Amino acid sequence: MDVSHVVWRKSSYSGDGPNCLQVASAWEEASADLRDHLGVLLIRDSKVTGGPVLTVGPCAWAAFRAGVQSGAFGDPV
Repeated sequence: MDVSHVVWRKSSYSGDGPNCLQVASAWEEASADLRDHLGVLLIRDSKVTGGPVLTVGPCAWAAFRAGVQSGAFGDPV
C-alpha cells in the first residue's frame, strides 16, 4: 500500500515526545492504491515512519475510541 501521499497527524497532547502514533485517512485524493480503502484509518509508529501501517475500519476505530473514553483499557501509562 503506497502511503507516501497521505497526510499523517498525531495528537496535540503528545507534544514533541517520541512515543506517538500517527493517523491518516485513506481519502479519494490519495494514491490509486488507496482508493480501494476509502474510509479506512491508517495508523503508524511516529518513530518508524517507513515501517508497517495498520489499517482499521470505521466501526473498529469507533469502538476503540469509545473504549479509551470509557476507561475500558485502564489508565494510560
